[in-house]
Amino acid sequence: GKKMTVCQLYAKQIRHRGNVRYNTKNGRKRLMKLLEEDKLGGCPIDSVKLSDAKEWALRMKDKGYSFKTINNHKRSLKAAFYTAIQDDCIRKNPFDFQLNTVLEDNTEPKVPLSPTQEASFLSFVQSDKVYQKYYDEIIILLGTGLRISELCGLTEADIDLDKQLINVDHQLLKIADVGYYVETPKTKSGNRVIPMSEKVLEALQRVLNKRKYAQPVILEGYTKFLFLNRNGLPKVAVNYESMFRGLVRKYNKTQKVALPKVMTPHTLRHTFCTTLANAGMNPKALQYIMGHSNLNMTLNYY
Repeated sequence: GKKMTVCQLYAKQIRHRGNVRYNTKNGRKRLMKLLEEDKLGGCPIDSVKLSDAKEWALRMKDKGYSFKTINNHKRSLKAAFYTAIQDDCIRKNPFDFQLNTVLEDNTEPKVPLSPTQEASFLSFVQSDKVYQKYYDEIIILLGTGLRISELCGLTEADIDLDKQLINVDHQLLKIADVGYYVETPKTKSGNRVIPMSEKVLEALQRVLNKRKYAQPVILEGYTKFLFLNRNGLPKVAVNYESMFRGLVRKYNKTQKVALPKVMTPHTLRHTFCTTLANAGMNPKALQYIMGHSNLNMTLNYY
């Protein structure tokens, strides 16, 4: 066992944990390709030292990979080597080190919108001729804390206007080699029912009125998706990410109130959570609404 290569060890590790999502499978393929192309991949695992793992991280940096990506890959390799330790193949884990001791963490921090920025941003979207058609979606994201894939997955059946509740139990995604697919939330905690504010209720009523005559699209048993593109197909995360880039660029050119450096659809979820935390909402209640699996994730907002 100790003479198996790093590639063989990683292949063994992922074989033992096969029931994973599409995105995880794609991430594994990317890491395996990186290992196969790098000299580390062919090394026997008992010959890999701490310095070799650090050199690998430096080579990844030279190839242009971000700190976050390298750190994710390092975590996967650390888990694989931990399995080898449990199997008594090796004694020490060469990937048991903090990446920021080797590489500078240049990840831009995710900053929520301040109340002033939020008001200015909404006012701009509402009055802009190009982007005002996205106003309702932005109101819903800011008022519910939905992940963008959860917003994309919303159907008429998920909306209870009378009780002012949104049921979240699936998300809609799309990748090149598979196309559209529906998945359950990341964790069991992702299944939740979110109350609507009056603003969100009004936005959803407008959305439902607009799509009255849309042709229903059926995907894995789900139909009557709320947010459709110009071809009548459900929007997905990449549509909103692209739209946000243009919107933020235009906003920053014309407005005095600068937006955070990292401004994506997820910033609105971040803002929603921060606003409720600042208002003193009970952490467990906020954890439920956000769909966080771990209370520590919620407490980071306090």
